[in-house]
This record gives sequence, structure tokens and C-alpha cells, in this order.
Amino acid sequence: MDRTVKKVGCLTCHEKDMNRRDFLRVGSLGVLGMSLSQFLHVKSALASVGGVNEKAKAQACILIWLEGGASQVDTWDPKPNSNFKAISTNVPGIQVSELLPRMAGQMDKISIVRSMQTEEDNHAGASYYALTGHRPSPAMRFPSFGSIITKELGPRNNVPPHVLAPQWERERQYERYFGSAFIGPENDPMVVPDPSREDFHIDDLRLPKGLSLERVERRQAFMDIWDRFHREKMEVAEYSNMDSFRAQALNMIMTPDVREAFDLTKEPDATRDLYGRGPVGQSVLLARRLVEAGSRFVTAAGFPFNSWDTHSDNDAKHRDEQVPALDRALSALLIDLDRRGLLESTVVIAMGEFGRTPHINAKLGRDHWPDCWSLVVGGGGIAGGRVVGASDERGAYVAESQTSMGDVYATIYKALGIDWEKTYMTPIGRPIKVATSIGGETGVPLKELI
Repeated sequence: MDRTVKKVGCLTCHEKDMNRRDFLRVGSLGVLGMSLSQFLHVKSALASVGGVNEKAKAQACILIWLEGGASQVDTWDPKPNSNFKAISTNVPGIQVSELLPRMAGQMDKISIVRSMQTEEDNHAGASYYALTGHRPSPAMRFPSFGSIITKELGPRNNVPPHVLAPQWERERQYERYFGSAFIGPENDPMVVPDPSREDFHIDDLRLPKGLSLERVERRQAFMDIWDRFHREKMEVAEYSNMDSFRAQALNMIMTPDVREAFDLTKEPDATRDLYGRGPVGQSVLLARRLVEAGSRFVTAAGFPFNSWDTHSDNDAKHRDEQVPALDRALSALLIDLDRRGLLESTVVIAMGEFGRTPHINAKLGRDHWPDCWSLVVGGGGIAGGRVVGASDERGAYVAESQTSMGDVYATIYKALGIDWEKTYMTPIGRPIKVATSIGGETGVPLKELI
């Protein structure tokens, strides 16, 4: 009998034990060398009781990530220094750029925060800051707010609770900014391929060719007998605890609803067209399917890496490429969630890492600008049809109600029933806030919205 052992995180597993579970892998867990059943074991060992209010309306959150940073004056905060005119919306008094005609008809469902101010002006640092509320530090990695939401709410219905779609083709290191850091790998996102591709599928949620569900069940019965024999011969304390996690892993793979949640072919053509057939639209549609099935936090990152980073030809890129895709996908999501009765239980937020300069540069572009920018948020009990804060006449600086990432987090946490004043203890014994505002203060929910 082969008694070779391997260490996987804090688990000790025998070589043969690991081989028998090779097919029980899901998403990025397989790449990390951790089987799904081991992942579930870690999850059980590390999970703590979250401060969730069962009366909260929101049960999940969708983030539409605008990689590179959108121009506030050319989208949600139109100003005279934009070459695009302002148009009225279905909420009296609120105007947006003419590049957002579909969203103009849905503004009653979502609100604009026009007074965002953050503290990093390069993409890597600003993305990290927008997703964690902390500036990068060589001494500490901080969890993303998506991972915090995943930890606090816990999984539902055997569905992966935290998903990032799609996987970027380059600059893969940015994916870790969405990660869980010290609060546990079970809260990391499952990273999936581009759902707009015709061959889109999740390998690790499909059984190998020639292996039917019936064969898996028969194999499971055989393994139960084999494992009983193994227990008589092996003395590994963790081994006896693996059964329930292996069962959960099998449930995830063998539950039709889990596989179908990732299957966009189940959607009518009209719905897929409504969102848009490209990576942006199909990532957002997949996000809706996943939260409907039970996921807690899904990032729709369909925009190519740095596609909103318009250092040159800002107007052309906003007009012809970026904003139309956002306008179509976000409006479709709000309509679809509302039609399905999911808007009251799903927070939707669309943002990048910062805004763009109020002035045009020599290349007809706009550069990085964290001093004042805009995002939109709504659903899940967060009021729609409102505007928080204001910028000055050029969209350059905050004129009213400076808003931090911690304030936005606190608003979303409150909608989800999470204690926004909560702190986590880091491995080095340093407490950190789940909603950190500028200057280390605790973020405060936006009173205009919740």
C-alpha cells in the first residue's frame, strides 16, 4: 500500500486518496492544486459566524467592472467640458450623457454617486484600492469586498459563491485583487473563461467523456467500500473528516441546477441579444444566472484589460466602444432582474478604479483622475433614482458630500445585512475594518440611498 503523503495547505492527504478525487475539481481550485472536497474542508474549518441580518433585502451582489476607469464627465456626470451633450432621464432632474440612452430610461432603478474620491492614481494601486479600500502594502494583503461578502453570507444551493468572469488574457496578476487574502481561500473567486465564446464551458463541472452520473454513483459506492478498508490500514486524523466534503463536491458536480447556471444556451436568443453578444453582455448575463442560482458575489469583467484607459482618442473610444456596451448590458440587467423579481434581492454596482481628467490632453485623451469620479449602485433595497454628492463645474473636484470606497462598502453591507463596523483580525494581530474610509475612519452608509 502506497503511504506517500502530500501537504495541501493545512491538509495531509495520501497520494492514492488524491488521485481518486482528481475529477472533483472546480474552476481555479484545480489550478491551485486543491480538490473541491478539500476546499470544502478548509471552508468548514475556517468559516466563522457572520454578522448577517436575516431581515436584509439583499442576498447577492453583481459588480460590473470598468477596467481602466471611465470618464465621469462623458458618462454619469455630464459637464460642458464634455463633447457629449446631457440628456434627461426617467427621473426628473437627473441627466446623464447622451451616450447612455438606454440607461436614461432605467435611472429609477439605480443611483449615481458623483462625489467619489480615492487615493491611488495608477491602475494597479487604484484597482487594489477600489476593491479592498486599502492602499497596497508590502506587509499585508487585504481581502476584497467581494470576498468579505462571500465570507459573511456563506454559500447557497451548492453554487460557487464567488465568481469572476471572464479570465483576463493578460495582466492576470490583477485577479488577486479580487481575492480573499487572509480570510480564507474558500472566499476566493472562481475564475471562468469568456462566456461569449461559442465553446464556453466549465471543464471542472463536467464529467470526463464516457463517465456518466450513474457510473459516478456506482464508483462512489465502490469507493465507500475501499475507504472502509483504507481506514483500517491508515491512521490519518484528517481522513475521516473528508466524507462530508467529498459528498458536497459530488453534489456540486451532479446537481443539474449548478451546471445549468453556467449554461447560457438555456437563455432565449432575445435575452442574449438584449444584453449584447460580446464579452461584456454575456458576462453580465452569466452574473444574473449565477445570483439567481445562488451565488453571492459575481464580477462581470467583460471589458478588455485597460479598455477604459483612454489616454488617447477618449471621445471615439467612449462613443464607439465602451459606453454602448455598458449602456446595453447594465440596462438589460436592471430590466431582467426587475422582471424576475430579483432586483430587490440583488445589489448592482458599476465602477472602475478611478475617473478621467476633466481636461483633454494632446492626444485627445483623458488621463487618470482619482480626485472626483462617479459610480452607479442600486438594487437590494438601495434606493434608485437619486444622486449622491456633486462635483464642481468641470467634474474635477468634489463640491459636495465627499464619498469614499468605505462609504460605498458600508452601504452595500447594510443592504446585505452585514455589520459594516465589523473588524477582522489579521495573521499579524492587526485588526482591520471591513469598510475603511479615507484616513482610516470607518465607512458610513450613504443616507440618501439606504
